[in-house]
Amino acid sequence: MFSIQTPLENERALLVPLVEADFDDLYTIASDKKVWEQHPNKDRWQETIFRTFFEGAMQSKGAFKIIDKETDLVAGSTRFYSYNEEDNSIQIGYTFLATQFWGTGLNPAVKKLMLAYAFQFVNRVYFQVGAGNLRSQIAVSRLGATKIAEQEVAYFGEQPKLNFVYELKKQ
Repeated sequence: MFSIQTPLENERALLVPLVEADFDDLYTIASDKKVWEQHPNKDRWQETIFRTFFEGAMQSKGAFKIIDKETDLVAGSTRFYSYNEEDNSIQIGYTFLATQFWGTGLNPAVKKLMLAYAFQFVNRVYFQVGAGNLRSQIAVSRLGATKIAEQEVAYFGEQPKLNFVYELKKQ
């Protein structure tokens, strides 16, 4: 059975289902304004705004805490969401990493881990990326995903923002 919150692990990353007790560790990362500078919701560094984001992560029942196995540090968060049985698809996103892990290969390791798991159950994975988030657009393109649409996305408890939708099909 497809569980969107099964612990996942590879040589680089450990993804552990998010729990309420993870708030402080993740807010320590999220309080860095640089983490959100290209994101459509640039104010998530503020504790009240991040608390809403975290609540949405918990309610999604698909969110993970990312642990970097090279340092044994909490590196950020990501999630599976919007599983669509009819379309045989799921979305991966809401990913953020501490700046110290940018450019280290951790993000692609996390995404490849999630994709390998998801493609056991679905034929397509979608990524919604902020229209101004060039860093993430490049990252999902490097995974082989193709931009297929532009749409307004209403994040949990936040105003809708323009996103690009990328699709990656099972090989």
